[in-house]
Amino acid sequence: MPAPDAISGEKLSKLIGTPRCPVILDVRRDAMRASEPRLLPGARRLDEADLCSSALEHLAAALVGQSVVVVCAEGHGRSQGTAAWLRYLGLAAEYLEGGQVAWTAAGLPLIDPGRLTARDADGRTVWVTRSRPKIDRIACPWLIRRFIDPRAVFLYVAPSEIAGVAEHWGAMPYDVEGVFWSHRGDLCTFDTMRAEFGLSTPALERLASVVRAADTARLDLAPEAAGLLAASLGLSRMYADDLEQLEAGMALYDAFYRWARDATDETHNWPTNRPAGAR
Repeated sequence: MPAPDAISGEKLSKLIGTPRCPVILDVRRDAMRASEPRLLPGARRLDEADLCSSALEHLAAALVGQSVVVVCAEGHGRSQGTAAWLRYLGLAAEYLEGGQVAWTAAGLPLIDPGRLTARDADGRTVWVTRSRPKIDRIACPWLIRRFIDPRAVFLYVAPSEIAGVAEHWGAMPYDVEGVFWSHRGDLCTFDTMRAEFGLSTPALERLASVVRAADTARLDLAPEAAGLLAASLGLSRMYADDLEQLEAGMALYDAFYRWARDATDETHNWPTNRPAGAR
């Protein structure tokens, strides 16, 4: 049983990918990161300069109202001390029991952040794509915010302006032709991102098949794809503002993800809850 201020890897893994996921702070030493550069999904790195009391005060002020999980190599003093400081500063903060070593030993997912090439002054990743998104250009931001960078910034612009905006703002273009983050053969950009970040959980693989089918007009690949396509096109008609559409789409993909993770065996018919033997 975890200590009172600890969270188990199993419990945290159930929160990752959902809107209820805490802020995950990676406080491992540089030497540990050099030997294992992968991060827990969605984790934010804190360096040595970020672990002094004044820096933690600024961090706590920015995280008011959010819960936090601190991760070090093995769940000892480094993460426990940081979590204790953050609790002192008013946050609901826990440390990961056993640290990243125990998480890895349990076979829980890790991401490879090496492909992330654009961050702003606040450490947020910045992405740019075509305006008026439908499927991939909503699915990819959902994947990034839920598993890669919860603070990621997404810019939707005219197709002719993507290259210029990417250069000026240091943004990573995605789901357009001729860029790294795009379709590859029969796979869509959502597939590319999963592969490059190393996200291969059964739930994400199941969701990816639905996204791929809806995004590439191959609805026969997954029976749920027609529903995703219809909902996505409906959202595109409901919202004139792309960022408002993205926020609505986040809830849509949250629901599809929870189905893919927890509810694929459940069916529904009518009437429900009929007593045994009743006709």
